[in-house]
Amino acid sequence: MATDTHRAIEAVWRIEAPRLIAGLTGLVRDVGVAEELAQDALVAALEQWPADGVPRNPGAWLMTAGKRRAIDQIRRNETFRRKIAEVGRDLEESAPDIGVLVAEDDGIGDDLLRLVFVACHPVLSAEGRAALTLRLLGGLTTDEIARAFLVPEPTMAQRIVRAKKTLSNARVPFEVPQGGELAARLGSVLEVVYLIFNEGYSATAGDDWMRPALCEEAMRLGRILARLTPREPEVHGLVALMEIQASRTPARTGPGGAPILLADQNRSRWDQLLIRRGLAALERAEALLGHAQPGPYVLQAAIAACHARARHFPDTDWERIARLYEQLAQAMPSPVVELNRAVALTMAYGPETGLALLDQLMAFPALRNYHLLPSVRGDFLAKLGRHAEARAEFERAASLTRNERERTLLLGRAAACDQPARP
Repeated sequence: MATDTHRAIEAVWRIEAPRLIAGLTGLVRDVGVAEELAQDALVAALEQWPADGVPRNPGAWLMTAGKRRAIDQIRRNETFRRKIAEVGRDLEESAPDIGVLVAEDDGIGDDLLRLVFVACHPVLSAEGRAALTLRLLGGLTTDEIARAFLVPEPTMAQRIVRAKKTLSNARVPFEVPQGGELAARLGSVLEVVYLIFNEGYSATAGDDWMRPALCEEAMRLGRILARLTPREPEVHGLVALMEIQASRTPARTGPGGAPILLADQNRSRWDQLLIRRGLAALERAEALLGHAQPGPYVLQAAIAACHARARHFPDTDWERIARLYEQLAQAMPSPVVELNRAVALTMAYGPETGLALLDQLMAFPALRNYHLLPSVRGDFLAKLGRHAEARAEFERAASLTRNERERTLLLGRAAACDQPARP
């Protein structure tokens, strides 16, 4: 029973931690302190829930526990009298019963959105902004974030610690910026929201291929941003990209949770409502652009739209996708973009073309331990009939991934390389 309760606590924590930290940041105005208070609430749950059972509203229980600890901390602070007025004398004198629903603000004043903009404040480096938001809102471990950024874990840990200290020292206000400041910080916010979506779409580590709750949270934040900045093409482009990609979720896994690759997916299971919403968001983005050059999110959404419009995998307009990736490589130079461009070139013009580009990418240090590089290379080699080499690449990719579902898939592809050699 205790083991089941601990599993339940872990699941609740994954879902509720971002909201808990956001709510507590609004209370104490310090993201580092808020995260510590949230951890204290988690410890309290680990101590009490195995004996008392999981409460009816676990998120509210954690929030109340975190607020009580915030009040205890304020009592020990010289500024207790000023701060307790902000918290509310009712919380100090008569704390709400455990299990009472904590009201959520789903409007533009959303605490989660405020927390995104705080974590993306210009006082932080670009890397620190993205890492801290993934930590606070995505609920990712330091190791998972490090793999997402292709850097060592100790480097990422130092980044996150420095970011928290910088925000605390700068006394950054817990609010959504306005005017020119909003525009200046929008790019890094979009990057972070998409990173959160990607972690949900293809989980870095663990037993599950996807973490749909992260995708939903990223899409929710994206839609709020679209309401906040209705004239920004890249915001609508990001929303379009996430909606279209998320439409494939029902077809991306089999009955046992095993991954299903794009070429093998049953497209009748794709969510047509999400596709329509995504295409509509892309149309808004393109209309706002006029004759201006599209940005990275509009281009990626256009690529996703090519897949969404193809009723069957062979119908995909790979030549257009290759052209779009060429534009994307100019707008956002990256070895990962080049890796995806190599896939498009292979599908459009044959594996020799893509393999030539991949061989150039082997020299990039950032891709040295990136499992998708040997995975894609194995696919190209298999298409060329070089099965022994392909098997070695799939096995190397399997050794690099931290996702158990993906490892199983890659090992299966390695084993399949033996099949063509049989009479």
